[in-house]
Amino acid sequence: MTVCVVGSGAREHALALALARSEDVVVAPGNPGTEGLSAQGHRISRSDLDPAAIEAELFVVGPEQPLVDGLGDRLRALGRAVLGPGADGARLEGSKAFMKQLCAEAGVPTARFGVFDEYEPARMFLRSLPGPYVVKTDGLAAGKGVLVTENLGEALADVEAKLAGRSFGEAGRKVVIEEALAGPELSLLVLTDGRRVVPLPPAQDHKRLADHDEGPNTGGMGAYSPVPVAGPAVVDAVVESIVEPALARLRRLGIDYRGVLYAGCMLTESGPQLLEFNVRFGDPEAEVVLACLGGDVAAALRHAASGHARDLEPAPARAALCVVLAAAGYPESPRAGDPIEELDRAGTVEGVSVLHAGTSRGRDGVLRTAGGRVLAVTATAAGLAEARRRAYEAVELVGFEGMQFRRDIGAAAAGAAADERGRR
Repeated sequence: MTVCVVGSGAREHALALALARSEDVVVAPGNPGTEGLSAQGHRISRSDLDPAAIEAELFVVGPEQPLVDGLGDRLRALGRAVLGPGADGARLEGSKAFMKQLCAEAGVPTARFGVFDEYEPARMFLRSLPGPYVVKTDGLAAGKGVLVTENLGEALADVEAKLAGRSFGEAGRKVVIEEALAGPELSLLVLTDGRRVVPLPPAQDHKRLADHDEGPNTGGMGAYSPVPVAGPAVVDAVVESIVEPALARLRRLGIDYRGVLYAGCMLTESGPQLLEFNVRFGDPEAEVVLACLGGDVAAALRHAASGHARDLEPAPARAALCVVLAAAGYPESPRAGDPIEELDRAGTVEGVSVLHAGTSRGRDGVLRTAGGRVLAVTATAAGLAEARRRAYEAVELVGFEGMQFRRDIGAAAAGAAADERGRR
């Protein structure tokens, strides 16, 4: 079987490596890191063709925009097996207003919210909240359309800029305003054929640019799995109270959802509450979740796409941690074209894969930065502390001008996991 992975970032690089354990993989369009690779005897190649022109038995769509634009529908109309919802199901991510309304109808626990396309009603609703305040674009904004602030004036200015189209164009001309939730965050990705739910290893993302969760929101600066605060009981609670009611509501709307459903949650004192749904593998969560899976990943994804989801085999006693290396100026105005040095050395660290997120190789053969998030240095080990040590050892070997990264990815979790082992 040949599998086509649609996309060009580190998530797609991670997917290609996982799928190539058992099948040949074509990545469209891919990146310099997915060119000429092989894994366990299976080939990974790139293609600039439209996915519909590629001969493959399974298509796995990485980014959200093609799903929102209906790529899954187009491929299914050609008789292809697709892991990813049609445009109707992709509205869960394409419109935060649609997602919140579906949650209200399905009884999914989530923050109190309002949806606005005019400033004055939005201002009045914001002033009724106790703070902190959460302001989101309704449409897609590459993970950067969310403001969380304790300052009412800052929230009001953000609403005004979004509604006017200055911040995110048409994606921001409608906003969702929420009451902030408190607690640790959790990313739970599940495979589903629309009815059966197969939870993947839970992960935790780090959204803020700088250490100690400071600085602006980004697409994600790192992630780790497993999550010490998210044992089997927590995973079961998320599935039962959030994922399954949402899927049931989609079915009642006539939406056949086959693919990955990502529930971004806050573990509050009253239980898990939903922050957002994504309709694909998260990034950088995919980098660590896929690394924690064993068995035939391609077969599991094919079964879900064909309507017969089956359990995935976890890799025994494995942890993974990812550190994102971002370009100078990210996230507001990332700089491109800086040469990347010592990449091969970083990949020699035990258990480390250096995944390409935003890179390019010119005619001179030099690898350069070509996106906000440039590389995702991902390490696996038997435990989280060792995975973290390996990842940062590799990070210190990579270099490009203005490189930004967080030094605290998974620090608290690695300590908690070590304490737990010490108590046993």
